[in-house]
This record gives sequence, C-alpha cells and structure tokens, in this order.
Amino acid sequence: MRKYSVFAVAREAMRGHRGWEAQWTSPEPRKDYDVIIIGAGGHGLGTAYYLAKEHGITNIAVLEKGWLGGGNTGRNTTIIRSNYLYDESAGIYDHALKLWDGLSQDLNYNVMYSARGVMMLSHNIHDQQVFKRHIHANRLNGIDNEWLTPEQAQEFCPPLDISRTARYPINGAALQRRGGTARHDAVAWGYARAAADRGVHIIQNCEVTGIRRNPDGSVAGVDTNRGQINAKKVGVVAAGHTSVLMEMAGVRMPLVSYPLQALVSEPIKPIFPCVVMSNTVHAYISQSDKGELVIGAGTDQYSSYSQTGGLQIITHTLDAICELFPIFRRMKMMRSWGGIVDVTPDRSPILAKTPVQGLYVNCGWGTGGFKATPGSANVFAHTIANDAPHKINAPFTLERFRSGRLIDEAAAAAVAH
Repeated sequence: MRKYSVFAVAREAMRGHRGWEAQWTSPEPRKDYDVIIIGAGGHGLGTAYYLAKEHGITNIAVLEKGWLGGGNTGRNTTIIRSNYLYDESAGIYDHALKLWDGLSQDLNYNVMYSARGVMMLSHNIHDQQVFKRHIHANRLNGIDNEWLTPEQAQEFCPPLDISRTARYPINGAALQRRGGTARHDAVAWGYARAAADRGVHIIQNCEVTGIRRNPDGSVAGVDTNRGQINAKKVGVVAAGHTSVLMEMAGVRMPLVSYPLQALVSEPIKPIFPCVVMSNTVHAYISQSDKGELVIGAGTDQYSSYSQTGGLQIITHTLDAICELFPIFRRMKMMRSWGGIVDVTPDRSPILAKTPVQGLYVNCGWGTGGFKATPGSANVFAHTIANDAPHKINAPFTLERFRSGRLIDEAAAAAVAH
C-alpha cells in the first residue's frame, strides 16, 4: 500500500486525487483462520495489527457486525491520560500513552494526537487530598502529574471561573501535561489500513451468532450470518456486547453494560486549550479541531444495550459546565449521542485468557477505553500470540473477582473517564 507523505499528496493534487487506493479491502471470509478477532473497533483492529507486526501472525479475520469503528471507538470523547492511582492501571495506561506519542508515524496515518494537557479540578478538601495522593503515586511510577493553584489553573485554561462565589468553587487542580486527545475515527482507520496492508481480513456486516467448541472444550470457530468460520484462537473485543458473546461460549462475565452520553456545541474560534475534567460534577470538556466544544457525562444509572440515554443526564452535565464556564452559557448544542460501555465491579478492565482454551477476552474498560487503545491492543496481541499474558496485563484477569485481588479504580477516583 502506498505510503502517505507530502510528496504523495502533491502528486495526487496534480491529477485530481484519482490515484488513491482503497485504504483497506473488504474480502469474503475464508473458511479457516489462525485467529479471529470479534469487534472492529480500535482495540480489535489494533490487536490484529500488532499480531501481524510483532508476532508474524497474518492469517487473521476481524469480524464486525456493523461498520468499522461504528461502536464506542467512533462515539467517545477522545480523552487520553494515564494518571491513574494504582500501579497496575498506571502501567497499562502509560504504556498506551507512550504508544500514542508515535502512533501516527507507526501507522503512517495521522491520528491527530494532541498532547494539550488534561486538568482535573478540585472543589473541596476531599478532592484535594485525593488528587495529591494521585500525584505522589504517579510520580513514584515515573508518570507526570502536578498540582496547580486556582490561579495557575486559570492561567493554563483562561475560560475557567475560579471565583469563590461559584456553585462549585475551585481550590486547585491536578494537571498531566502529556495527556490530551486524538481523532477517534482516524485511529480506527489507521489501524485498519495498517492491518490490511499486512494481510489481515477486515470483514464488516458479519455478525457472530455463536462460538463453537470442540469435543475437548477448546475453541473451534464461530458461526456468523455469513456462514461458519473456523479458527484456532478467538479474541472477543466487543465492548458493551462482550457478555452476550461470551455467553455463547458458556462463559459468564462480571460485566454490566450502561449507556454513556456525550454532546458537542456549535463551532467557535479556538478558545479552550486543554481538556478539563471534574469528578465532583461528573463533566468534562475539550475543543475539537473543528471548533466544537466536546462535552461528556457520567454513565446513565440504568443498565441497557441502547446507544441512547436519559435526557436528565445531559441537562445535569450542561448545568455543571455552565457553572464551571459561565462564558459558554449562551452557546447552542448541536447534537448528542451515546455509546454502550461495559463495566466491571472494580471499574478496571479484563485482558486475559478464559477458562475455554483458545478463547481470549478484552473488555470492561467502562468509560476509559479509548485512551488505552494502543496499549490494550499491544498487550492483548501478546496474550493471544503466546497464550500467556504480558507482564503489563497479567493483573487484569478474570480470576481476580474470585480471589479478591481487585484493582479498585472506582473507589480511587469515583469515576473512570
């Protein structure tokens, strides 16, 4: 596949851009593959790419019931950070952050990674104590995080209201300067293009209806709406529908799926230089390259497989944003949408082998899956290729819910964005 470069763009401009090739092919499924990945989001496509690139496994099919990147990958608010409290979480998210830094060069595709900084607001003494604990823990793990006074926070993000009369007065903030955003659909397209270039089959509109097992209990392949497909190994990377797919193989998962909503404003000139989050009011905001304010909320209170959510969640979030940023009160909201997030009891992911030989699962990212994309895909590919976990994802097992060795980021941060 032709590499993208300034010279290629100039050459195609001279001939009306008629020479570009399709970014990935759409082949018919074969009868047999070495590995099947269920789910063509960022994590699934990335897993296929790293299996091909780093482990030499290219006889792979990525199956997607809809269109490529049509699930949570294309529905999130694109925040990237690694300032988690526990060593295990910090390890996997910082592994991802390091890969984000060079991902465009690796894929030869501009994922528009922008290390603009992620600032988490403190509104009370409890917030202050929690964030300072995070900062000290992060520094012990070699991860950047720093404490800002209210004045320093406003200097970093001028639209912020730090007046003492605010409903949620700000008494400081934690800032990770390496955090930021990336273009979510470009991540899916970049991984798809790079994986297809290495021989991976990306098969859209191919819904998995069953996971077949051999007489000895190991994986035999999958049933789909386009026929049976055999495989020695199957990796399930299907976000909110993971528990449904795993039930097909007789594996019960400790997951609950919730709607998660977001919305964007009308576009305006550049005004918001970073990402700002508030766990206390469950709202976060950044500005896209098109000028839209991208706003996200916490999960809805009810479990559902719907990609819509309750209106009261959106209105509460906008109330909070207007309290923090009064300058935005007259702005119009253009559209809202939802995704389906899969949540574990400790709000940390599962990247592991399952009790079924040849069946692997990557799930439970809750509201924080996008930021982990390259790191998650990289270590999950290692797990599938070697039938053993990478040291980074070794703690994120299914067995931890039986043994009690939880990675309780829910208790640590109250929210897992």
